Amino acid sequence: MAGLDAEAVRYISDLAKEEHYSAGAVIVGEGEPGNRMFFLAKGSVEVIKGLHSRVPVSLAKLGQGQFFGEMSLVESVVRSASVVAVDEVTAYTLKGTDFHRLYRHRPDQYGIVMLNLARDLARRLRALDEKFSHLAH
Repeated sequence: MAGLDAEAVRYISDLAKEEHYSAGAVIVGEGEPGNRMFFLAKGSVEVIKGLHSRVPVSLAKLGQGQFFGEMSLVESVVRSASVVAVDEVTAYTLKGTDFHRLYRHRPDQYGIVMLNLARDLARRLRALDEKFSHLAH
């Protein structure tokens, strides 16, 4: 994440857990409780609303260097969409408790992480606004 110092990056890296998913795997399911977020190190995923409905809606495609699952940490709610591996995926996960540890250890760096998350959420919301406004016209 942009703006973090080397110590904070090491601290977060030490907390992260590596996970692997095969193509087609549902990494998180809509409506499930969320307690962690994912950073994509390899592969790509698709974010889908209504995965098992008659008309699922693709909200986004994310790839290496991007992340997902942050909304459930920021808001402490269930997952708002499903995330499916498009191909082989390697991701690093952080739990909400890991972010709390960062807050207690380095509140200044925690603030930078939250600002980065807010900026990315704003970019994603703007992209969805554009996508769906074009569909309406």
